[in-house]
Amino acid sequence: MAKDTKNQANAVQLETMTVTDKKDAKKIDPKLAATRVEVDQSTGGVTLIDLEDLHDRNVSSIADFFRYVPGVWAASQSGNDTIFFSSRGSNLDSTDFDSNGVKFLQDGLPITAADGNNHNRVIDPLASQYATVARGANALKYGASTLGGAVDFTTPTAHNSPMARLSLSGGSFGEILGRATVSKVFNEKLDGLLTVEGKTWDGYRDHNKQDRVGVYGNFGWQITDSIVNRTYISYIKNNQQLPGQLTQAEFDANPKQASKQAIGGNYHLNVETERVANKTTWTIDNRSSLEVGFSYENQHLYHPIVDRIIPGPPNSFEVFSLLVDSTQKDWGTSARYNLHLDSHDILVGLNFGTNSDKGGNYRNNNGNRNGLTNQITKKADNIEIFAQDHWHINERWTLTPALQGVFAHREVNNVSTNNPMGFYPPSSYPKADYQGINPSLGLAYRFDKEATAYANVSRLYEPPTNYNLAGNTITNPNSNNTLKAMEGTSVEIGTRGTHEFGALNSMKWDLSLYYSWLNKEILSVSPAPGLSLATNVDNTIHAGVEGLIGGNFALDDKGTHSITPMMTVTYNHFNFDNNAIYGNNRLPSAPNYFLKGEVLYRHASGFFVGPTFDAVGKRYADFANTYKVSGYGLLGVRTGWSNEHYKVFFEGRNLLDKNYVSSNSVVDTVTPFNNQLLNPGAPVSFFGGVEITF
Repeated sequence: MAKDTKNQANAVQLETMTVTDKKDAKKIDPKLAATRVEVDQSTGGVTLIDLEDLHDRNVSSIADFFRYVPGVWAASQSGNDTIFFSSRGSNLDSTDFDSNGVKFLQDGLPITAADGNNHNRVIDPLASQYATVARGANALKYGASTLGGAVDFTTPTAHNSPMARLSLSGGSFGEILGRATVSKVFNEKLDGLLTVEGKTWDGYRDHNKQDRVGVYGNFGWQITDSIVNRTYISYIKNNQQLPGQLTQAEFDANPKQASKQAIGGNYHLNVETERVANKTTWTIDNRSSLEVGFSYENQHLYHPIVDRIIPGPPNSFEVFSLLVDSTQKDWGTSARYNLHLDSHDILVGLNFGTNSDKGGNYRNNNGNRNGLTNQITKKADNIEIFAQDHWHINERWTLTPALQGVFAHREVNNVSTNNPMGFYPPSSYPKADYQGINPSLGLAYRFDKEATAYANVSRLYEPPTNYNLAGNTITNPNSNNTLKAMEGTSVEIGTRGTHEFGALNSMKWDLSLYYSWLNKEILSVSPAPGLSLATNVDNTIHAGVEGLIGGNFALDDKGTHSITPMMTVTYNHFNFDNNAIYGNNRLPSAPNYFLKGEVLYRHASGFFVGPTFDAVGKRYADFANTYKVSGYGLLGVRTGWSNEHYKVFFEGRNLLDKNYVSSNSVVDTVTPFNNQLLNPGAPVSFFGGVEITF
């Protein structure tokens, strides 16, 4: 009798999560519904983003995707696809180049390289159906052992897509975005979907142009009634100029200018990427399933990035320039076994990834290679083994124990080839192996039909990237002097849910409070422009409050008129903890708080209009906390109309034309020779678009 009661409790959870946001249940994809259940069962900060909701706004980069994800700070460097992002205080150092700390996946297969870097990979959020953002240790179900967690983008198939979708948008600063998708279910066995997209952008700063083209495919084969195979392909070519950072004086004089160094060195970030992935899902029976997949990605980077005059020997100066020309290859495979056994939902998984990056660092002559200075080969292997159990003790309580093992190898061969002045990094050969075991325990209490409170405690363990490893040996080429992995403990409490007021009104919320004690956090300081020195830092604190609240409130008794507010609030407390050099200083880059929201009026006909707003607190640009970047507030507006086949939108941003800093680089201590740190945000701008589906 007790067994029947537990099964009934599980059935209730599935039923309540299948119908959300008052949408027709028939239109909800079964996999999306199952993902909603997984998010509902999570004992920590996890957010599900239905990317269909982003088709009625301007989404020019992944920073727009992260807008309503609490706890994640994301900003475009200068309106292009170079994005600074940080989740729970990850990636707060000066490197920016590897953009580590968050693991990106597509359809459960890795996008992030095996060593943890994201330095040249662009994700197009509109090429996906939905995305799951699991912050911090809540990403264990993806195998991620990163401070910031993981983001898994799930691509659409022909079974859940219109036959054709065409969209065109554009606006200020020469932005034009075009996208065309066609899909077809050929028969009971085969289906296919293909998307072609392109972007051009002149930019609101000098030397800020971008051209991007992408092709994405998802092809399915129903091998048997219980086995489905899917193949994913993508090709992205993204060429963009980089305007460089400005000093405070340059920013105050003209935030639209590019730095003299960026123009003189013709700074660019040109990346060409080909990726193929395949995944097979076997539904063994009504209680168990197995997924096995692999991925391969080839990526070529051409990146003129430094052209600086810096202090040299006494009473002299040296020209230090850098152009990176390299090819990176990534192979990944994963396996997931799911089993529903009485009151237990058990997941056992394995990820394996290997990465090689070969190329060289050259002197930069106006964007052209001018002599090889360092021949560099990087290798990385990563194995993540994990197991998790959602134990539904009764209809109210769920206990989630989990365990993860991380085994990693990092290796860098940096051969100095032309360094007569001893100015460029000398030869070094750092390599290291890392092993860590991460236990986790979570508890959830369902206090209402669609509302849950939760708590968890987890161990963190994150090996360094190869960029960290190489940076650590620039001044000390001793191959035995390698970085340690970051480790720590995190505790979290929170609540999420929805509540309906009658038949027409509803409210949703998501609130997490976390506190993490970290040891050996990997941070990079820049004593000179273009020079990044990675080191382990003992005892740092990463804590914060992440909140989202929204709803739908009818203005009449028929729901013809309604108000739909949405707001995220994040408070960050990222500090050194009694450090011998920095004391209890704040860690740089992430603001101490940020708030993003909108309040829209909606009509049952599909029309909407309303203001958007941003409030961002101060932050520092150096570890010494001598250089403060001011906070800011922005006001915008959105309007549009849609029905089953058409969408039209118009959006205005920064209507008060505020000058503000969207992101910044980081140094140890600001001096007159390293104070070019600021990336100006976009001035007043307007965008509009139309979409047609068949």
